[in-house]
Amino acid sequence: MPLDRPSLTEAITKIAREAGDKILTIYHQDFDVKTKSDASPVTEADVEAEKIIIAGLMALTPDIPILAEESEAAGKVPDLSGGIFWLVDPLDGTKEFVHRRGEFTVNIALVEQGRPTMGVIHIPAKNVSYFAEGPGKVWRQTADQPAIAISTRDTPADGITVVASRSHRTAETDDYISKFNVKELISAGSSLKLCLVAEGKADLYPRFGRTMEWDIGAGQAILEAAGGIVETVDGSPLTYGKNGHDNPYFIAKGRP
Repeated sequence: MPLDRPSLTEAITKIAREAGDKILTIYHQDFDVKTKSDASPVTEADVEAEKIIIAGLMALTPDIPILAEESEAAGKVPDLSGGIFWLVDPLDGTKEFVHRRGEFTVNIALVEQGRPTMGVIHIPAKNVSYFAEGPGKVWRQTADQPAIAISTRDTPADGITVVASRSHRTAETDDYISKFNVKELISAGSSLKLCLVAEGKADLYPRFGRTMEWDIGAGQAILEAAGGIVETVDGSPLTYGKNGHDNPYFIAKGRP
């Protein structure tokens, strides 16, 4: 049965905002920080936001499995052999959350046959949402204002803008960036980097460091809907549903 993509996009954006409201409630209180087996931090906000998202997605599409970060960490890995699944990072940028920098996001993507095809990234601290229904159908919305269509930009003649991780910058990243005529280098946290490229505020985001599928699935859907591309360092497509769900290093570009 064909998916009603406009309705799904609207619904998952609403779910992401509800999760974001819960995150903000916890953000403005005292909260504990625990460490997972991979040494990454986790808070009550991660867990509570994921509960809201999973409940919302199960009510929305009960037949589509959900791969979510905290559930996966707890050993709850769904059967993804059907080729379609929801991919959830309830709180991307937990380090930014813990340090109260505001650059954390809620990420929900739909993966079909190994590719993220639609998704939403919500920034609770700014009340801004990016959401993609499919190719050429991608928007940014601030609070209840009208949504604005976004797209990547042509490469500027006077030099590109590169966006890099605030918390995970590596020597390999710097070496790669040095090959380009760079006008400006922006540091940003979480999946915001992919959004900046999608809306034409940056041109390149190289990632030479560990990421998981749920970290970038929604961002890839948004960027590619806006005209960009995400690929491995050797130019291969970045696919989803891999064993272990680790990503290879990748390059995100505003224009192919």
